[in-house]
Amino acid sequence: MPVYHTLGSIPHKRHTAFRKANGVLYAEELVSTEGFSSLYSLVYHCHPPTIVKEVAEPYSVEPKIAREKHLRHTSLIGFKIKPEDDYLESRKPVLVNSDLHISLAAPRHSMTDYYYKNSQADEVIFIHEGSGTLKTGFGKIKFEYGDYLVVPRGTIYQMEFNTADNRLFIIESFSPIRTPKRYRNEWGQLMEHSPFCERDIKRPADLETHDEAGDFKILIKKQGLIYPYTYGTHPFDFIGWDGFHYPWAFSIHDFEPITGRIHQPPPVHQTFEGHNFVICSFCPRKYDYHPDAIPAPYNHSNVDSDEVLYYVDGDFMSRKSVVKGQITLHPGGIPHGPHPGTVEKSIGKERTEELAVMIDPFKPLMLTDYAVSIEDENYHKSWQENVE
Repeated sequence: MPVYHTLGSIPHKRHTAFRKANGVLYAEELVSTEGFSSLYSLVYHCHPPTIVKEVAEPYSVEPKIAREKHLRHTSLIGFKIKPEDDYLESRKPVLVNSDLHISLAAPRHSMTDYYYKNSQADEVIFIHEGSGTLKTGFGKIKFEYGDYLVVPRGTIYQMEFNTADNRLFIIESFSPIRTPKRYRNEWGQLMEHSPFCERDIKRPADLETHDEAGDFKILIKKQGLIYPYTYGTHPFDFIGWDGFHYPWAFSIHDFEPITGRIHQPPPVHQTFEGHNFVICSFCPRKYDYHPDAIPAPYNHSNVDSDEVLYYVDGDFMSRKSVVKGQITLHPGGIPHGPHPGTVEKSIGKERTEELAVMIDPFKPLMLTDYAVSIEDENYHKSWQENVE
């Protein structure tokens, strides 16, 4: 997040002696991105972050591709993914390409006996159902329905849930997740025309320093494998840190929709971006106010990108038979548009209560075995006239 933040105790100058009360040095760690040319933070540990006691055999979590090439509008009924006790085992990849993986998860239990680090991707975890606390060495972030948790790659974390009823929509990005460039000035500050600003961002708080030795299991994801590491000291032994690289959260409910006299194009809903894809938030808003405006979107041909919509809540006015947790994939190369009857029905309406997350990737998405298992096979026929 391009906003400076600091918690705990840090020395006056970086790369200088910083000692405990007994005279022993704290261990300084630079956490940097894109080599030394992008966002970074300096972290001060009670113990060196390199004390490895054991590395067990890795195991694969690589998505299994069921449909590599396709040209058909697709619908996935996301809530058909069954809840599972374990957080990592509950994560089911459904749509993937070389830039991002999209997963669904319904974990019942908090992470208590291990920690997790994704070393290959930034994660955006959208909280559809449930609440709890994201716990990291940088501090804690409380989360609830509608929050996007942005966890930069290399961050060790635990998810602590308040109940067993949780539904997550997860995006793994193999490039850094950023706020849209057109909303930032040359110093990185979000400008006045941005649909959200820095005061909407939830940053880590309540730093707890765990100065503990023992056996700490950390599952590290890299190149589609999980490497089970056992470290000799607690991963959350930060005495302090400062910088621009840390986990953060933003609520979809704090996104301020951009509206106009006539229908606005999807980029006005953009919330985040990665390399070759964008993430957008469709939020409750007033419709267009031209006297002859048609609020329903026009038919659209995605020439250069797929379109993914994850339906969160409300009545999505351009679709029929939409349910919570449903994913629609409209591949590039063929047109999609409002369902029959919805255009005329939208005229004269003043507002919508729809809530959805949209992803536009610029490389085709492949369907996994989990996606095929929850597919509505007749969705591509739903634009026929007089068919409900």
